[in-house]
Amino acid sequence: MIIHRYTAIYAAVVAVTLGSAKAEPIRVAIGTQDTTINCATGGLLIRELKLLDKYLPHDGKYKDATYDIQWRNFTSGAPLTNEMVAGKLDFGAMADFPGSLNGVAFQKAGRRSLFISVLSGSTKGSGNGIVVPAGSPARSLDDLKGKTISVPFASTAHGMLLRAIEAKGWNPDADVSIITQAPEVAGPALQANKVDAHADFVPFAELFPWRGFARKIFDGSQASTPTFHGALVDADYADKYPEIVTAYLRAALEADRLIASEPERYSELIAKVTGIEAEVVYLFHGPLGLQTRDATWKPEFQQAVATSIKTLKYLKRADSDLDIDKFVTDRFIRTALTQAGRDYDAEKVNYAQLPLKARDAASGAEITDVSRVAQIWLKDEPQVRHYASPEAALKALAVLEKDGKAARVVYAQDRESGIKLFASQAWFVRATSGELSAFLLKDGAEQWAKAKGGTVLDFAAVRESLVASR
Repeated sequence: MIIHRYTAIYAAVVAVTLGSAKAEPIRVAIGTQDTTINCATGGLLIRELKLLDKYLPHDGKYKDATYDIQWRNFTSGAPLTNEMVAGKLDFGAMADFPGSLNGVAFQKAGRRSLFISVLSGSTKGSGNGIVVPAGSPARSLDDLKGKTISVPFASTAHGMLLRAIEAKGWNPDADVSIITQAPEVAGPALQANKVDAHADFVPFAELFPWRGFARKIFDGSQASTPTFHGALVDADYADKYPEIVTAYLRAALEADRLIASEPERYSELIAKVTGIEAEVVYLFHGPLGLQTRDATWKPEFQQAVATSIKTLKYLKRADSDLDIDKFVTDRFIRTALTQAGRDYDAEKVNYAQLPLKARDAASGAEITDVSRVAQIWLKDEPQVRHYASPEAALKALAVLEKDGKAARVVYAQDRESGIKLFASQAWFVRATSGELSAFLLKDGAEQWAKAKGGTVLDFAAVRESLVASR
């Protein structure tokens, strides 16, 4: 009787213990970079729209599971990585350079992290850029020889800057002075003319010009340096909870679908949370945006990781190699895309910009050639107006302004590279036919005009010329 009694007590204790274990919530701790807006689909939007709740598993071994979802926001990748290595975060979103440092940091700790998906990027390199003070005479990288250029050290922009300098045949230790500055320090430095130029990552090479105290003179695409932001996970966590990793990526894909369907609406949401103007957010996340939101591991993005490791070793920020084939994995994003009814392999070979399916707001005709698309976002209008050409957009704007309307922003596409530009910062070539072509750099516009004929004009001059020709 005594034995049976103790057996019953033991069984009761075990039952209580197991019940407690079942009730113990599973932590899902995610580190975000809200102001690095190209991480939005892997962080900010998932959090603000509560998308993770929609996909976390509640069947099989997760039948009785509850979840403790934790969010922490960072301004850069390094402190986020520190928290992941310390076991305080399970997921993190960051760019190729800090992501590679994440892998190195885990390796030093005798553990592993996994780069599980791209969130947004450019196989050409757009997103990184170099700006100069608004009043600077510098027009291109050539004008910065012998000058002081600041950059966040060990960032993806640092890698771009080094490769751009190398392409010029310059010595980075002798022909320029490179100093470290975070974007929050560089902004005031540019305004006070304390640096000759600043290189930075998303969105600062566009944000600073938009705010009026800088001018972009170099785009990462000119260095042909692929760049991206993506998602990482602690490998031990992924081994234990692979279904949760897939669920996180399903939420990221859902965030991507939503912003693709209503880019203005979600650009406004991102602006509300981050303080980064919606006009800048749309430059990246709208159709034909500066970067594409691409979840697949294209060879260029894998190469970006390898290049990051090589450059970090040069900068003495990494003293060992990472096995890229083990660090970068498409296992989870393949599963997530399949569950979403999408084809990973088909998307992997698709290099198109985020598509624009629209009609010209002036003529009503379907826009089929996007090489000269221009767009106007009017104040007090929820959606951007699309036009087949800059001349059509600017003529329409003149009429709209006579009717008392005002533009929040006008966009144009660089005629050669296809990257989206703020029209107010662009240079234009006006052909004798009246056709306008937009360019990021005056040098690019001058070369186009020399080869094809036409007059080079800034935004103010091109607007005046259109009025005069009416």
